[in-house]
Amino acid sequence: MSADAQPDIVKEPLAATEKAAVLIESLAWTKRFYGKTIVVKFGGNAMVDDSLQRAFAEDMLYLRYAGVNPIVVHGGGPQISAKLAERGIESVFIGGYRVTTSETISVVRDVLSGTISHDLAREINLLAPADHPLAVAISGEDHGLFAGRKRGAVVDGELRDLGLVGDVVTVDPTAILAALAAGQIPVVASISPDIDVPGQSLNVNADSAAASLAVALGATKLVILTDVAGLYSDWPNRESLVSQITAAQLHELLPSLESGMIPKMAACLEAVEGGVGKAAIIDGRIPHSILLEIFTDSGIGTEVVLA
Repeated sequence: MSADAQPDIVKEPLAATEKAAVLIESLAWTKRFYGKTIVVKFGGNAMVDDSLQRAFAEDMLYLRYAGVNPIVVHGGGPQISAKLAERGIESVFIGGYRVTTSETISVVRDVLSGTISHDLAREINLLAPADHPLAVAISGEDHGLFAGRKRGAVVDGELRDLGLVGDVVTVDPTAILAALAAGQIPVVASISPDIDVPGQSLNVNADSAAASLAVALGATKLVILTDVAGLYSDWPNRESLVSQITAAQLHELLPSLESGMIPKMAACLEAVEGGVGKAAIIDGRIPHSILLEIFTDSGIGTEVVLA
């Protein structure tokens, strides 16, 4: 090589360097969550958008192969409303909860346990090795997983009847633990038997069911997907997005929240006060929002901590 000659210099594309930086950033979080249990409540627009549903399935598989134990708890509001509309039944909500009559509970049960759980498990399994499906559908009525009790909703200081709507009062996580031990991803439908009325099913709010399950399992984190960027202290002022809030602060803010946000934030409170390390609500309209929340330094959405 002559004195004037210059050696070839290999220049990596900036995009590749940035990708490597993201992977290294995720390393600390991968180590932190390795072997831990994370409960994810799946709902909102992500449930009815095919591309978002696939991205969610990819996230669950990524978590599993990264050594995390993900558990999915789902609702089915849009699908239930659509099925009820097909039958000419109006959907009525009070305080953010669906009023559930003896006529509608069968629809709720069929949609949650009979359709959505199996469809979501199948979506995850399409990405898994053909000879080793990972996701398994489990109803809250299976194996004594949930037992519920009827509840009402307080609106403007008045207790309102919601019909066959309940809270989870006991959890037997044996079936979930067995699935995790087998390397599976449980996909749980938020329906529960009524502890006071044998043979009666209750429509359980999926946010609350996810929180109850997270507490029973001693989960490291609860993540709730929703259709907004997070919690706003002064909705609809978008500058008031709260990145982190303590349980005490949330207790003060809760009564002033928009009705649809109350069950989600109440679930976060239930989780952290029950021993779950952290709870977060994130925007499920963003593809791979789960990975952004768990494996990046900044995360997204609003995180609830005990103190």
